[in-house]
Amino acid sequence: MSNVTRGDGLLEGFLAKKRAQKAETLIGQLKKDVILDIGCGSYPYFLINSNFREKYGVDPSLRNVNIDGINLKKLNVAKSPLPFKDNFFDAVTMLAVFEHLDKDKLKFVLGEVRRVLKKNGVFIITTPSPWADRLLHQMARVGLISSEEIHEHKHNLSHHTIKEFLLEAGFSSKNITNGFFELSFNMWFRSQK
Repeated sequence: MSNVTRGDGLLEGFLAKKRAQKAETLIGQLKKDVILDIGCGSYPYFLINSNFREKYGVDPSLRNVNIDGINLKKLNVAKSPLPFKDNFFDAVTMLAVFEHLDKDKLKFVLGEVRRVLKKNGVFIITTPSPWADRLLHQMARVGLISSEEIHEHKHNLSHHTIKEFLLEAGFSSKNITNGFFELSFNMWFRSQK
């Protein structure tokens, strides 16, 4: 497998696989027509392994290319609107990306996600648990995870705070579920439009 993140880390491939499995579980039986993965990285592991008919990925490290039927666009979601029409995607994922966005940009980004989701479409987030931050930095120091990635974390927000951002973006409280995975080192959110 190619590098799934910037930098090195012995566990990066394993963790990417676990995030992808969690996202697939959360997407569930949803119609698998069109998906967007925000922050897909230079090697879009999740998209390569998903079974959606049409796949899109955006990341600031990309070139605008099409790889194996995946439409990849160079884009920093904190600085530019998503270049897609309203109600376009059945699912949008943001796997290990939320923590890299400045808090003052989250409302804008989440509003864009909601805009491009179809009615009943789902938005999946995975992000480290707040209590795991110290351990993650220790793991980066010994080469288990990418120190380049971990040092770019802008925050480690609680379930409650992330849910507040989702509500502010227009998602309904009754359509937001969340929990933990990877021994509670990570949190997940599933928001349905």
